[in-house]
Amino acid sequence: MSEHPAGVRPALDAKAFDALLVPGLEARMAAIERDIRPIFRAFAEAVAPMLAAGAGEPMHVHIAKHARRTVNPPNDTWVAFSSDPRGYKKLLHFQFGLWPTHAFFWLAAIYESPFKPAWARRWLEALDDVVRLVPGDFVWSFDHTAPDVVRHDALGAEELEQAFRRAMTVKKAELLVGRILPREKAEGADLVAFAEATARPLFRLYRIALSIDAPRSG
Repeated sequence: MSEHPAGVRPALDAKAFDALLVPGLEARMAAIERDIRPIFRAFAEAVAPMLAAGAGEPMHVHIAKHARRTVNPPNDTWVAFSSDPRGYKKLLHFQFGLWPTHAFFWLAAIYESPFKPAWARRWLEALDDVVRLVPGDFVWSFDHTAPDVVRHDALGAEELEQAFRRAMTVKKAELLVGRILPREKAEGADLVAFAEATARPLFRLYRIALSIDAPRSG
């Protein structure tokens, strides 16, 4: 796949999803480079300014390298946006990515971050706001290495409280919240519009986690 010309909004196609099914590490990485990363680069160019404006700080682009893999090919891949030009894993960040079955865009607090317990605590302190602010059709993931998600409207406040408390105490526990697009809907979809609509509710969660809009303690 060729690079997207300037002004053309990025879109997914069958080749992008099929790249994640190519057998073998070397062959799959070549397919990801050819059929997915040009889309990521075009997407990042289009949405990074919007994310920076909403988050209130610069958003630097980090395309997943999967550099630690030596045998098993990645089952998913992504581009991340964080306030640090050197990396994203230790920071609360936004991700857009693909599994063979769906695309996702979400706010991610992953296990590599030493700040994850603090973010989870702030969301716990603002639990009522989180329940209200997240639209019902958004989804939560508690493990970024698996494709499973749970719709927000299928979770009660008690279940979210448990998830936040677990993320405060269990290193491997993660919190990712956003939206997914099934493959059949993602192919040809307006990815920029998808990201913009998804990001709007997430900006408040971002600000709460970083204490910009944190609730006042008694």
